[in-house]
Amino acid sequence: MASDESYTTEEIAKLLKISKLTVYDLIKKGELPSYRVGKQMRIDAADLDAYKQRAKGIAFAERPLPAAEAAPPPAFAARPAGARPLVITGQDVSLDILAKHLEQRLPESRPLRAHVGSMDSLIAMYKGEADIVSTHLLEGETGRYNLPYIRKLLVGASYLVVHLLARKAGLYVARGNPLGLRGWVDLGRPGLRLVNRERGSGARVLLDEQLLLRGMKPGRLLGYDLVRTNHLGVAAEVAAGGADVGVGSEKAASLVEGVDFIPLIDEQYDLVVLKHAASRVWIPELLGILRSDAFKRELQAIAGYDLSRTGEVLHET
Repeated sequence: MASDESYTTEEIAKLLKISKLTVYDLIKKGELPSYRVGKQMRIDAADLDAYKQRAKGIAFAERPLPAAEAAPPPAFAARPAGARPLVITGQDVSLDILAKHLEQRLPESRPLRAHVGSMDSLIAMYKGEADIVSTHLLEGETGRYNLPYIRKLLVGASYLVVHLLARKAGLYVARGNPLGLRGWVDLGRPGLRLVNRERGSGARVLLDEQLLLRGMKPGRLLGYDLVRTNHLGVAAEVAAGGADVGVGSEKAASLVEGVDFIPLIDEQYDLVVLKHAASRVWIPELLGILRSDAFKRELQAIAGYDLSRTGEVLHET
């Protein structure tokens, strides 16, 4: 392994056959030394090799182990304060803006973005692998967003739920809507080709809840198992003619040529933060950013966001 070679977090995940969130967790615990090149985290080949040797239980003379190599922390364990990464999960561009503001307000922190869906984000938080989680999960029977899922997954945890923004969700259709689709019930049309999101994503939960409310069986939808892992991928599949319809947010439709958007629901997009000794250092800064004019001005420049409740604490245990 060349000593001057380095890898991105995505490459490390593929090499070790683990998730990108697990790579971030190894970085957070200091088991994988990393450094920043622009906005990208890099891990030197020598440090990766040292980690692998330690994992095998083999002494590695050139890079001795720390005096007290801690075991992986249990769920909800407090993270040490200092210059360790803050992992922010979710796919909306507002989170990239949030990460930039956090880096400016907390120069000792290193915000890292993990582009994963809502349910996987909450599971990662339960495992102690994420610090700021975004979620937009609808409970169809009550029409409530996020809290029902958060309470089930973070049982026994101390956490804060803060509103980030509201946005439109609905259907992606081909330009001009040649099939004349208007609502959820139209998804039951024979021969209509769907492109779906992965299980656990907010869009997939939204679709499943709407089908359940209307007594429609997912297995009868042509293309229900055709999966793309982000809103842009779903919109692009519709634009390319690989599917007739997909579910997602309004923003992606504006970025993909050949797609129209049919708004059907106002989606609530919230942030979840665990409360512990380390996070109490930066939670006030996070709330300050969310409520600041500077942050809201940047979001206002992006069409389709409702910021009337941004920064509002919705629930605190």
